[in-house]
Amino acid sequence: MFAYVGSRTTRERNARGDGISVYRVDTGTGALELVQLVKDLVNPSFLALSANGEHLYTVHGDLSDISAFKVDKASGKLTFLNRQSTQGKNPVHLAIDPTGRYVVVSNHIGASLAVLPIAQDGSLHEITQLVTLEGPIGPHRVEQKQAKPHFNPFDPTGQFVIVPDKGLDRVFSFRFKDGRLAPADPAFVVTRETAGPRHVAFHPNGALAYVVNELDSTVTTYRYTSSNGALTPVQIVSSLPDTYTGNSRASEIEVDPAGRFVYASNRGDDSIAVFRIDPASGHLAFVAAESTGGRTPRFMTGTPDGRFMYALNEDSDSIVAFAIDAATGRLKPTGFSVASGSPVCMVFSGHRA
Repeated sequence: MFAYVGSRTTRERNARGDGISVYRVDTGTGALELVQLVKDLVNPSFLALSANGEHLYTVHGDLSDISAFKVDKASGKLTFLNRQSTQGKNPVHLAIDPTGRYVVVSNHIGASLAVLPIAQDGSLHEITQLVTLEGPIGPHRVEQKQAKPHFNPFDPTGQFVIVPDKGLDRVFSFRFKDGRLAPADPAFVVTRETAGPRHVAFHPNGALAYVVNELDSTVTTYRYTSSNGALTPVQIVSSLPDTYTGNSRASEIEVDPAGRFVYASNRGDDSIAVFRIDPASGHLAFVAAESTGGRTPRFMTGTPDGRFMYALNEDSDSIVAFAIDAATGRLKPTGFSVASGSPVCMVFSGHRA
């Protein structure tokens, strides 16, 4: 198995990254061995692998572009294919549709979603649809001056795209059919004021979705109706321990493969919150806040087998490995960490982000 790590690279982001790093993963210990560094890329800050593992795509944060690469499945190494415009500033997330024929991109500052077809050889065609997000902005003076879509995964059915919008305090639902996005009915759910919804993760049962809210460091549990893409909020919990009194912003969220635990990362507290999922209600119970062993964990992710988790500490330039306790969900440092400049995303071969 290989891991692909994206980074921030520009002076404007106070970044120290060099591009995309390719690691061989020791599935027994969680250790990482560098096999390739693809340099001369501007802010390859979020990555997605095709379902067959043959192609990798990256956005270029703060620009208006997305790039495609061919993956050598034997060595894990990448070969550049092409680059296309997303027609919107600061693309921050991308997701490939279940057919493998389209990629959808969130333009964070462009306040839009872009759809680009994927060619048979894995390269990207020009954009075919641009959807602008609109609505009343949230009350945060700095972060909520406009719509700010931050994430756009496909739901478990592959029929809907769910879009948390940090600027509007909304989570949008779009039906995706024949390469086109159309607002679902209902088109969105409104969050608490100044929540700043950022990312979403689905429970394996497809009936629950968990949204991490960046600005107020909370996690919202939603019932999910797969027939129309509707989200119904049922619970909100803090991602921070009761004893933490400083500033912090939540960043990433993940549900373990068995559907028993939820993890949310906190930038400021520099921790990963562990929650147990109630099997009857889907509600979350706080278990612990585990130190990430570094500063500003913008991203964290577990291996597909659920044995290990990696914290990507953007401001201390490290990737730290943890073993996951199968009984409690808690994280135990393996003792392995690797230096990596401003790491901000990690995906695994055979595993879609």
